[in-house]
Amino acid sequence: MPIKIPTLDDRNFDQLLKEGLARIPVHNPEWTNFNKSDPGVTLIEVFSFMTESLLYRANQVPERNRRKFLSLLGMPLQTAASARGIVTLTNDRGPLTTITLNGGLEVSAGKVPFRTQSGLDVLPIEARVYYKRAINNLTETQKEYYRQLYASFFPEDKLDSSTLMMYDTAAFPDPTPASQGVDLTSQDVVDGLWVALLVRSSEKAPNAVTLTRQQIANKTINLGVVPYISDAERLLNTIGQSIPDQATRLQFSIPAGGSLGKDRVPTYRALAVQSDVNVLSLPGIIQITLPDENALKMWDNLDPLDLGVGAFPPALDDTSLDARLVTWLHIVAPSGLQAAIYWLGINAVEVTQGRRITNERLPAATGEPDQTTTLGRTPVIPGSVTLVVSEVSGDTTWTEIDDLISAGPEVPTANPILPPGVAQVNLAPTDVFVLDAEAGLLKFGDGTHGRRPPAGAVLTASYTYSVGAAGNVGIGSINAGPALPSGLKVSNPVSTWGGVDAETQAEAEKQITRYLQHRDRLVTVNDFETITYRTPGADVGRVEVLPAYHPRFSTQFGDAPGLVSLLVIPSFDYLHPDTPEPSKTFLDAICAYLNPRRLVTTELYLCGPEYVPIWISIGIQNQPGLSVAELREQVKAAVYAFLSPLPPFSGLPVEDVITNYSAGAKGWPLTKPVVALELAAVVSRVPGVMAVKNVLLFKGDNAVQQTSIDLQGIQLPRIAGLSVSIGDPLSAAQLGLSSSTPPSGPKPLPIPIIPEECQ
Repeated sequence: MPIKIPTLDDRNFDQLLKEGLARIPVHNPEWTNFNKSDPGVTLIEVFSFMTESLLYRANQVPERNRRKFLSLLGMPLQTAASARGIVTLTNDRGPLTTITLNGGLEVSAGKVPFRTQSGLDVLPIEARVYYKRAINNLTETQKEYYRQLYASFFPEDKLDSSTLMMYDTAAFPDPTPASQGVDLTSQDVVDGLWVALLVRSSEKAPNAVTLTRQQIANKTINLGVVPYISDAERLLNTIGQSIPDQATRLQFSIPAGGSLGKDRVPTYRALAVQSDVNVLSLPGIIQITLPDENALKMWDNLDPLDLGVGAFPPALDDTSLDARLVTWLHIVAPSGLQAAIYWLGINAVEVTQGRRITNERLPAATGEPDQTTTLGRTPVIPGSVTLVVSEVSGDTTWTEIDDLISAGPEVPTANPILPPGVAQVNLAPTDVFVLDAEAGLLKFGDGTHGRRPPAGAVLTASYTYSVGAAGNVGIGSINAGPALPSGLKVSNPVSTWGGVDAETQAEAEKQITRYLQHRDRLVTVNDFETITYRTPGADVGRVEVLPAYHPRFSTQFGDAPGLVSLLVIPSFDYLHPDTPEPSKTFLDAICAYLNPRRLVTTELYLCGPEYVPIWISIGIQNQPGLSVAELREQVKAAVYAFLSPLPPFSGLPVEDVITNYSAGAKGWPLTKPVVALELAAVVSRVPGVMAVKNVLLFKGDNAVQQTSIDLQGIQLPRIAGLSVSIGDPLSAAQLGLSSSTPPSGPKPLPIPIIPEECQ
């Protein structure tokens, strides 16, 4: 039976008043007037009111004890995590010059502030991203026409259908929740991405191309890249370090310019690039240094028939764009790697949500041990606090420390280990403080462990605070920058991510018993679940702990000693709302939180689920008088909820999620097959369904019907298509399923499709 917090006294004002009036005949029989006009009754009412207030305060004692126990355990509330994102700066109509901006500039989405993380050159150019999209549906007549048109590019003995690959120039798609970007390793994408650096459309000078080249020569392009990740994973080995991502980067080049040789083969100049992250796995910024003005020129003897052929840049159908072309930036991905790009753009810089408070005056120091002071704005971003203590001897900057027990004494003491004559040096820091980021509380030492701010010292703090989940804003929401130079505009081409609200008091209190069990160490399965759920900066929707199992190499559970695999699923994924996938940043936040809490001998593998696409076709018979459209949507909602990878309580407070976890409700169980008869039972329980005619199951795009689909390891079902019909279900042919695969062959020479109309 659970222990309930006792209520010391639950009597209210009316009950106390009635009890007082009832005692009058016993203790004072001569008092006969009990009306409200009697002064004695008024006194009883006053004392009843005062007693009710005292009882209310007394009942708070158990609750305050719980909070005090929470504080004594050293369990601060998890602070909010700041959202991050990428913004682009444009100079559409300002002066034709490169503007260099410093880092730390504030931009905002309404009342939500963001700060740029680094400086950049804002180049006065436009950029459009294209790729060569293969076309395979030409008729034989069209193929013969292009073979004759480009016959001069091939020896006579090699001119056949395998030597030509027709393509059209496709613009890079705008980022949307449904978009998957462009996969550079796909057979439909020929020779990577091409970024056309263009003169601004507002420039009307006849020599605008030359002037623009002069302005961007030897400058740096900040190229923002957001990858599309479908199988994110992380591995923490036994040493304690995460195995780094593949060190390869995208390769960048521009046309070498000058005159083409007799062989008509274009040459390119490789560019020096710098990036702190692998943009094939994490969103980031690539800094590309451009060459001088002469190296930015295009080929001067380009034949019209050369446009877009082979290694030449794609042919632009719009002649007005071709007249504004400064140069091409060619981007190629290393072979054999996942290289799907969700968004790409120039003049980009990373931003972090937060507002900087500078030189906030705090209450003067008292000189006592264990002093505390509170910052004015919360929650505070850890590591952002700079504290200056001004005393008679001068100003001193104090630093943040994890635990005051590791701080040194304010008065150096003799070390008995050292021999006589050796200088006594205090190696431990003394001018330190501990920060409770959620509460904004600064705590100082007692003199033995950490220095005490002297009495009367002036405390001045500079720090950054966050708004948590409110920083996750949509595309185009960041559109203001009061500190930006005139003529510059700011926007976020992709949604910001990573903002999480601080933990509430109630959530932390319900973690007390679990904290006493795991002591912030990853040992048991319950420890992994509970601690992973408290990860700051990651909204975890589901955790599966798989001991002694590696999803990539194990054949069965328990055959990988020393390894613990964590299958984690976020609560929401705007790209896949029904089947969320963890991103690299999501896994990085969990890695950073779990790494110091795991045993040194435990190898930890984090990954998302492997979704198996399935098609479902359902035929039902409805009850008369019901709306067919509403019933169809209700059936679909029931099937989606039944096959959902997330628990039905996803989105509830953390303590409720963990409580339900103990009951085993975690969404679709691992290794459980999807059975057509079971789906029929789910559909039959939907109100308004009179009968289920049939349920057809298909795995992937395979047209072969299956009665059940087996799932192994970390596989979970993903509904690729769901059809609900009144009467018989739709067949595989009606759903458009096919088992055919496109033929493969040697890589031919890319040839552009000639547009029917000139632009």
